Amino acid sequence: MDILLDRKIKIIWDFRGPNAAHTAAHYLKHLEEFVDVEELKYDLGGVEHFSPTHSIAYLVVAEFELKEVRSILKPHRGQVYTGDI
Repeated sequence: MDILLDRKIKIIWDFRGPNAAHTAAHYLKHLEEFVDVEELKYDLGGVEHFSPTHSIAYLVVAEFELKEVRSILKPHRGQVYTGDI
């Protein structure tokens, strides 16, 4: 398989404000439902907190899934994921 198609991409949604942590956790539940319905290759998502007013929800997808997932979910940004699945 082409090495580029085998890359994992971390797509990210930023949440800011006093309810950022709660909103990110809630959004992650919807991302997990999406993974189940769409039967995505990876089942890896999470939440990270950077400050009391900035949190993210993220989902790791296979690069070949990225275009379709991005058009449906409209992430704010993304990056190559280098962690283990």
